[in-house]
Amino acid sequence: MSKTGPSPAPGRPSAPEPSRVPQPSSAPESSSTPGPPAAPGAPTVPGAPARPVRDEQGGRRRLVSALWPPRVTRAQLVVALLLFGLGLGLAIQVSSTSDNSALRGARQEDLVRILDELDDRTQRLEDEKTRLEKQRSELESSSDQAEEARKQTQEKERQLGILAGTVAAEGPGITLSVGDPTGAVESDMLLDAIQELRAAGAEAIQVNGVRVVADSYFTGGGDDMRIDGTKVTAPYVFKVIGKPEDLEPALNIPGGVVQTLEKEQATATVERAAKIVVDALRPAKRPDYAQSSSR
Repeated sequence: MSKTGPSPAPGRPSAPEPSRVPQPSSAPESSSTPGPPAAPGAPTVPGAPARPVRDEQGGRRRLVSALWPPRVTRAQLVVALLLFGLGLGLAIQVSSTSDNSALRGARQEDLVRILDELDDRTQRLEDEKTRLEKQRSELESSSDQAEEARKQTQEKERQLGILAGTVAAEGPGITLSVGDPTGAVESDMLLDAIQELRAAGAEAIQVNGVRVVADSYFTGGGDDMRIDGTKVTAPYVFKVIGKPEDLEPALNIPGGVVQTLEKEQATATVERAAKIVVDALRPAKRPDYAQSSSR
């Protein structure tokens, strides 16, 4: 016998069962925190976090304000000036050493000759230093210092007489003969020859019977060449006393006296000699104002 529930009351409709509204499934929670709101007018991408526009603009402003205007301390300014001066000095040195020189295109044998000449000059200076030190030692160690001083004074007077042109001299040296068929040789060319010879150690020089000393001067040129006011004509013959091994290379260096004269269609001949006589003399001059300061 089956059991039945209570039947609805007659004449009364049964109440409908309440309908169940389906609940939406919950979206998975995002672990990221929501960013700040996007700037007005900025395009948004669905699902992408908003960019921190305001923070970036603020960072840029802070960076610009930190860099400009530049803040320079006194120590930084001093260091900058020192570095600038150092760089300028290095640039000037590099520029001066990189300039074209007369020796850049010289041959190897010419460069060796020039180096030998420099070594000879250095040796002459060393010899002069040794000689003077020896004289000082002899003067200090001599028992009769007065007599030793007198001898050295006479020797010094003789040497100064040779340099001043008041005493004749002889010794080894060279002869330089300059021919001028076209009249192109000027006074400065002969003066350059004198300077080169003096730099090479010439001790006495005579040109066409005129003694050349420290205060000699050259004027004119061609048919009116004069030395110390005395007229001389070509060929110009230089008699020079000194070490021939030093004098001859000094005239024949690249760009030197001989090459310069040959460019002017002149001729230059250098000959070594074991004995050169320089006998042209100059009158001794008494100074008008200068006096010895020794007491």
